[in-house]
Amino acid sequence: MDVSALLTSAGINIAICILLVSLYSILRKQPANFCVYFGRMLSGGRVKRYDPLWYERFAPSPSWILKAWETTEDEMLAAAGLDAVVFIRMVICSIRIFSIVAVVCLAFVLPVNYYGQKMQHKEVHRESLDIFTIENLNQRSRWLWVHCISLYIISIVACALLYFEYKAIAKKRLAYISGSASKPSHFTILMRAVPQSPEQSYNETVSKYFTNYYAPSYLSHLMIFRDGIIQRMLNETERMCQAIKLVSPDVSCNQSVKPCTFCGGPAATNSFQILPNETDSVKSVELGELTLTTTEEERPVAFVFFKTRYDALVVSEILQTANPMLWVADLAPEPHDVYWKNLKVPYRQLWMRKIATLVGTIAFMFVFLLPVAAIQGLTQLPTLSKNLPFLSDLLKNKYMRRVITGYLPSVILVLCFYAVPPLMMYFSTLEGCISRSIRKKSACVKILYFTIWNVFFVNILSGSVIRQLTIFSSVKDLPAQLATAVPTQAGFFMTYCFTSGWAGLACEIMQPVGLIWNLISRVIVKKKDDSYETLRFPYHTEIPRLLLFGLLGFTNSVIAPLILPFLLIYFFFAYLIYKNQIINVYITKYESGGQYWPVFHNTTIFSLILSQIIALGFFGLKLSTVASGFTIPLILLTLLFSEYCRQRFAPIFQKYPAELLIAMDRDDEATGKMEELHSKLKDAYSQIPLCSQESSKVGCSPPCSDQELKDVEQAKPEKETLEAEDIWAFQRSKSSHDIEVKSCPSASPSRYSPGFADIYKRT
Repeated sequence: MDVSALLTSAGINIAICILLVSLYSILRKQPANFCVYFGRMLSGGRVKRYDPLWYERFAPSPSWILKAWETTEDEMLAAAGLDAVVFIRMVICSIRIFSIVAVVCLAFVLPVNYYGQKMQHKEVHRESLDIFTIENLNQRSRWLWVHCISLYIISIVACALLYFEYKAIAKKRLAYISGSASKPSHFTILMRAVPQSPEQSYNETVSKYFTNYYAPSYLSHLMIFRDGIIQRMLNETERMCQAIKLVSPDVSCNQSVKPCTFCGGPAATNSFQILPNETDSVKSVELGELTLTTTEEERPVAFVFFKTRYDALVVSEILQTANPMLWVADLAPEPHDVYWKNLKVPYRQLWMRKIATLVGTIAFMFVFLLPVAAIQGLTQLPTLSKNLPFLSDLLKNKYMRRVITGYLPSVILVLCFYAVPPLMMYFSTLEGCISRSIRKKSACVKILYFTIWNVFFVNILSGSVIRQLTIFSSVKDLPAQLATAVPTQAGFFMTYCFTSGWAGLACEIMQPVGLIWNLISRVIVKKKDDSYETLRFPYHTEIPRLLLFGLLGFTNSVIAPLILPFLLIYFFFAYLIYKNQIINVYITKYESGGQYWPVFHNTTIFSLILSQIIALGFFGLKLSTVASGFTIPLILLTLLFSEYCRQRFAPIFQKYPAELLIAMDRDDEATGKMEELHSKLKDAYSQIPLCSQESSKVGCSPPCSDQELKDVEQAKPEKETLEAEDIWAFQRSKSSHDIEVKSCPSASPSRYSPGFADIYKRT
């Protein structure tokens, strides 16, 4: 690939970014789109607004950039939780590392590569990208010392910054644990694989076991039940009861019909028919239909509650019986974080499910080799002309040649990758994860492995095969083979940074799917309740993308440093856009407590070691034995640093420190809060939570049309109402998705109160 093809790809993606960001700054000001771009604000409570002036509404403005820049870490922690703060710290750490890497490599390595051989240089846009890589150096060149010293500087800077960041995040993790004194999960363990007894039910078995062995600390327990007819009827009845309570006073309860949008025929409206008597609504139900014994519905899973946090921690850490497949105890996730569907999966099936999902993931990774190999064919122009002669006339046009080789391959690869996250999330669900946060983290790791394998290794491997080079024959030849293949793929990695990085961030802030769905619901479906969807932040897709670009930056730093300024632009752009999305769009219902940071740290160390191995191979190819000898100790020192961090910080993200839990127990006992916390445990983990009496006393909420937004840039949610609290309590029970249906205030009059669509949603 030459520089002109690279500039063509950059120009196309820059134009797309400018267009989408300009459209976003306009569309976010339109009242009809507030539910797309301000989901967090609208779901947080009532907000007042007014429509801005005509010119301000239809003119692009960078005010959102300033607001995102000024948002502090404490404000983000209070609004979005620790996971959001940790993710932004990942971006900041990447900016710090690659700012220093870019200065070192662009100032010293790039000029050495460019003038490595005595040759007549062309104009810059006609130069091949190979001129800017380490391949342009002669064998035994004395300038290889510049690359070796730069590699040492990069490694030292990266390790130092990673250490200080790991230390800071670990402190935040401890503060998160000690600051969550009222969380019911600290008193609760999830007991699975309860042995079956023909003489007694699971409930009696659990009660007898903990009364016998943990009598001083055992408080109570709550069994998990199978989804049956009673549960379904109770869920539907409760939802409809709350929906009717929260309907606005101006809603007409008379039956009516309205013409269908497409055929013109009658269609049912959202009106309710009020039954005159409660007995009339259930008199047709026979008692025989509701007779299901409790024993048949029980599952061998229970939430067990203890009197202190320390007691729950001890029980979750020790082996209960001589058979590790029975009485398996783990600390329970938060009530909002429980994935109820997987609690009913038998514990003996989990190991088989994990093996099956591992096999499925590996199989899908190998199936994905086909599109990646086809994409690599587009980057090799001579091979493409030879294998597809009917494209020879098209490839004679220099502009089409630049688009095909510089822009099209990365676009096709990005489009193919849209099928990966849903499938990996499905695999993580099949594994039997007991919480939503664990499921999302598992999907994150799968997508990370998949992305690194296909974008980096498979592209290098397929590119080598297409160019008829030797493939990796043995582990001994791996550094040399990587060193030969990586510089040839530098152009593709740069165009991938443009397409997946720059354009991907522009699409993220634009929210095209939500925008299109909002348009369809208003124009075609003509919904009157203005329902919209509030989303969770997609950590499982954005963290792998961030780490992939970090991998590309480290591996190309001394090999092909021209990619570094483009990566820096991506990281700065990501910092602003992700902060804006976290503040305005995504809501936080559950979180992992910062457990994504070890994934970032370990992957960064892997990227650093891989870059050192590639440099070692290239020093060997250039016959610089001294530079190769100095690289080996660097690899060993990096591995020792990784092991030290694993021993020093990683356990904090895996377990709770006993001293913190004991201190919280003593504080609660001294202040008399312990009994109050005990009384809320069963309600928190109730599988079918009933609405509180407080919510029934609240009555109806004002209609949506009474809500006005005063200023889009400065509007802040007020305190959550009691209805919103009940909505959160209800959502934790059965929803298996990361999407909720909310009620959106709009400029047009609305017939329903804000809580209506929240309660009456799909599960």
